[in-house]
Amino acid sequence: MSTLGRAVVERVSQPEYTGANRCLPCTVLNVAIAVALTAVVAALATPIAGTAVLAVALAAIYLRGYLVPGTPELTKRYLPDRVLRWFGKAPALPEPGETVDVEAYLLDAGVVVDPPGGDDIELADRTGTEWRERIDAARADPAAAAGDVLALDDPGVESRDGATVVTDGGLAAADWPSQAALLADLGAVGVLAGRDPEWPTRDREEQGRILAGMRLFVERCPDCGATPELGEDTVESCCRRAQVYTYACPDCGARLLEIEQ
Repeated sequence: MSTLGRAVVERVSQPEYTGANRCLPCTVLNVAIAVALTAVVAALATPIAGTAVLAVALAAIYLRGYLVPGTPELTKRYLPDRVLRWFGKAPALPEPGETVDVEAYLLDAGVVVDPPGGDDIELADRTGTEWRERIDAARADPAAAAGDVLALDDPGVESRDGATVVTDGGLAAADWPSQAALLADLGAVGVLAGRDPEWPTRDREEQGRILAGMRLFVERCPDCGATPELGEDTVESCCRRAQVYTYACPDCGARLLEIEQ
């Protein structure tokens, strides 16, 4: 190769995406796009033109790691986790029992995304759609859905002292600040189980922290459909008073989350 040729290759190459750093899902996706583009050009122009397009596209993939700009980020964001696992690229979620950074966990699981130029992380589009569908299914029979999740023999759902309580044979098994919070968690369990193979082995406390953190991303109240809002409030008991941050529905008053300041 001439000096000029080497200079061009060095200028075009991106070592951070090639060689040992090459991402197999990105490569497969881009080769598929190159083949499709070749077929279109060959059909609309000539087979020779299609061959030329394929050669240039494969050269770009070889030297740069990808053909479509932004592929690494697009692949991470839009390829389902089950597809990434085929290539050994599944998110490195913490092992059960490890201390969980909830925000990092939700990002690694693909539940939320950190949009370029955005101020805050937000719910991933495909997660939002699936979560809403699962919430709607749980709303049809909350007791049965809770029974399946908590493995209860005789499940029920009751309102007790301002809380929503899931019972088993009339005895309290678990409680939530509202039915909206319960429905959000029942829907979220299915979402998380599909993205985290270790979800069933995580203990209740660990699962509870993750589910509570995920509730902050509920976009519509599971009870009435209004948009929840962050706020502050004072809660009192017989012996103490505490200031809390709340995430609640302004229309029906359902509280999804309370965090003590």
